[in-house]
Amino acid sequence: MSVRRVVVTGGECTGKTTLAGELATRWRTAWAAEAAREVALARRVALGPEDVPVIARTHLRLADDACHTAEEAGRTLVVFDQDLLSTIVYARHYYGSCPPWIERLAVERVGDLYLLCHPDLPWAADGVRDRPTARAEIHSLFAEALGRAGARVAQVMGTGPERAARAVEAIEGLLAPGS
Repeated sequence: MSVRRVVVTGGECTGKTTLAGELATRWRTAWAAEAAREVALARRVALGPEDVPVIARTHLRLADDACHTAEEAGRTLVVFDQDLLSTIVYARHYYGSCPPWIERLAVERVGDLYLLCHPDLPWAADGVRDRPTARAEIHSLFAEALGRAGARVAQVMGTGPERAARAVEAIEGLLAPGS
């Protein structure tokens, strides 16, 4: 059995981690944490272009572990807090390019559904986030990347229960028979 991969994606401070955790709990399944955040917290210094491959390999490990855990538990769904498409968006935004092997793998491993979180939540500094004035620009970069990848995308906006309800509705559509 293979699991459906739902990716919660978008720019900084859009509620992705909170939403990914809530969705994993709702469907009682595994989820993969955001690799870039994991690497940034482990390094404790500003990330550079040399960290992009580390972030990608970290995502691959976290994603594969989450998929394996979900499959072992007989789940039909796994949730990712970002994925390799996110790595590409940020690598290009911050450093001007992304290693070709990451771009190839991103195409091969495109998720079954992307929940694109809008930047309509208040900004909250946390020591890792650094672009409060570029939120609309980064959101557009995500939308463009998802379009180029031919990804199935659901827009997630609003606050609290409304935001979660949009995500749940999109996932239910993905899991519906014949979908």
